[in-house]
Amino acid sequence: MFGQGMVTRQRILLSAIAASLVFLISPASVTQSSPESATDSNVYNIKTFGATGDGKTLDTPAINKTIDAAAAAGGGTVYFPAGNYLSVSIHLKSNIALYLDQGATIVAADTSNSAKYDPPEPNEWDKYQDFGHSHWHNSLIWGENLTNVSILGPGTIWGKGLVRGGNQSRTQQQNDALNAARASEPKQPFGYPNPRDAVEPGWGNKSIALKLCRNVIIRDITILHGGHFAILATGVENLTIDNLKIDTNRDGIDIDACRNVRVSNCTVNSPFDDGICPKSSFALGYARATENVTITNCQVSGYDEGTLLDGTYKRDYNRYGANSGPTGRIKFGTESNGGFKNITIDNCVFDYCRGLALESVDGALLEDVTISNITMRDIANCPIFLRLGSRMRGPSGAQVGALRRVTLSNIIVYNAEPKFASIISGIPGHDIEDVTLNNVRIYYKGGGTKQQAALEPPEKETDYPEPSMFGEIPAYGFFIRHVRGLEMSGVNISYLKDDARAPFMISDAKYVEFRNLKAQRSSGVPAFILKDVDDFSIRDSYPLTDVRLPNVKQQVVN
Repeated sequence: MFGQGMVTRQRILLSAIAASLVFLISPASVTQSSPESATDSNVYNIKTFGATGDGKTLDTPAINKTIDAAAAAGGGTVYFPAGNYLSVSIHLKSNIALYLDQGATIVAADTSNSAKYDPPEPNEWDKYQDFGHSHWHNSLIWGENLTNVSILGPGTIWGKGLVRGGNQSRTQQQNDALNAARASEPKQPFGYPNPRDAVEPGWGNKSIALKLCRNVIIRDITILHGGHFAILATGVENLTIDNLKIDTNRDGIDIDACRNVRVSNCTVNSPFDDGICPKSSFALGYARATENVTITNCQVSGYDEGTLLDGTYKRDYNRYGANSGPTGRIKFGTESNGGFKNITIDNCVFDYCRGLALESVDGALLEDVTISNITMRDIANCPIFLRLGSRMRGPSGAQVGALRRVTLSNIIVYNAEPKFASIISGIPGHDIEDVTLNNVRIYYKGGGTKQQAALEPPEKETDYPEPSMFGEIPAYGFFIRHVRGLEMSGVNISYLKDDARAPFMISDAKYVEFRNLKAQRSSGVPAFILKDVDDFSIRDSYPLTDVRLPNVKQQVVN
């Protein structure tokens, strides 16, 4: 009896709390309130402050006025009831939550009606990363040096008028004149910001941009056509991103130089760029690591833009052609000045996109990363890409970084592009260190030729990091180069169509150990091609015999 009474009282209490919350944010309680009564309840209806929600009138002044009123009172919830709110730059403030109700959409205005976004603020460090990373104010929603900020759903942000790059905001005639003027300019080193990516003042190129903020929650919203970045968070601490649906035309979520980040339950479709992307640029004027990050229960994909949200999941349009396919992946980098530390990714799905990429090419330390319980299907290039390089986009004097202590486990990949294999590659004199792969199953499409098997991929030490940088790979399973300390256990690779290449090619490697390995291969093709490998061993991998080789100049293992 006591237990039943306790349960009853708990139910009554929870019901009362739920009823209070419903009254707090319901349209009836806020729409009919005056500003004074809205202040009393800490809920501020933007329609009370003059917003129309008709999708035609520019509602930015009313939205920012509502935010100002809430901030002046010490904080509160800025409420968007159902409607279409045409807007340019919305200015977040501390202790403010934007709440977009079901049926509420913030629509990014274009500039045809003289609406102008805030201009990109000056940044003396902008030559060290792409234009979009260097500026925050030219966004639909932005905040800087704020604490306690939330953007909550279930409504939608539609970046209709946002641009993904400078070219889209100029006429063809303007672009032709710009390109002609630049034809005689000195060439920038590869990988430096392309001037054509710069967006001129008045245009917006990000849905949500946050700089040096703390205690931020973004939850339950939907973002469609988000511009260069649907979400750009730079130097943000204590960031929670949960239960988002993003269907966009460039990057989905970029987490740049942030600390204590939780990304969960998000679905990100981004056919033309990356889905969820930890970075560590020099945009703040100093190197700062992205660290203490969890990414869990998320899906990334590269379907045609808009077809995630409408449920058609189309795969008709391939902007990059057959060699690269859609993007849409989880990737560390390419901006990698400050480093990546103490990061875990688990329970994530990749569908019709590129594979997992971990890249340190600008002097960063990428270390202590655990990735587990990943499924991938229809992967357009390299399922697993670990790259340590020396592009060194940043202030002079930085040293080549490191990529070390990475564990990948419980990964299954089906129907991966055959040209690129999986790649783990440092550069001469700078090894990737201490990498472990456990329980990994990869089905490649296969079809590799003897001509491909004879290729020798170039080093490309200073190039932009991308699996296609090496061209077609002479192994179908794993290409491993400049590595110290690699363990593979329970790795099983095969192909769906006969392949004339070896499963593994390893060069300039030390302390390489394989256990319980299964690797399909064609008749007469070796399992391993080894070159300059020290302390190589394989065991418990029938039909291969156990072998240990202390020093190999060049040898095959059958």
